[in-house]
Amino acid sequence: MLAGRVVCLAAMQEGRHVSHIPSYGAEMRGGTANCSVVVSDEEIASPLVPRPDTCVVMNTPSLLKFQKIVRPGGLLIWNESLIDVKPDRTDIEILAVRANDIAEEAGSYRSANMVMLGALLKRRPAVASMDAVVAVLDEAVSARHRELNQVNRKALAGGYQAA
Repeated sequence: MLAGRVVCLAAMQEGRHVSHIPSYGAEMRGGTANCSVVVSDEEIASPLVPRPDTCVVMNTPSLLKFQKIVRPGGLLIWNESLIDVKPDRTDIEILAVRANDIAEEAGSYRSANMVMLGALLKRRPAVASMDAVVAVLDEAVSARHRELNQVNRKALAGGYQAA
């Protein structure tokens, strides 16, 4: 959820149009959560994303649920640190990132989402620039967690390098 918010803020800072639809599972805390983000140079007619061209998954339930909706030729970035099954699509680009391991090296496992965002920025530079993402971290991250932004910056760089 935070990575989606960061992408939106960074893209808006760069003058792009965005839509962001967060979705929390019925379980709420500890349950699945996802968000759909659209970034465009033109106005966005519909925020719905039935066949995304890019999907970032952090855990096994998300991989099993979302890998099938990525459009052929798209990109799936998956967290190899937590997911114990491999994606089974052959018609998309697949990138494994050891997000939790890289996050730990950066200073906190909690920054695994930023590792994945860094990988996304490397593979899909049209989404937003790294400079814009770093610039909006203080706005995107709640005041009580801003002390993690130094770690978040390291995690972004680690994910970018890993991709």
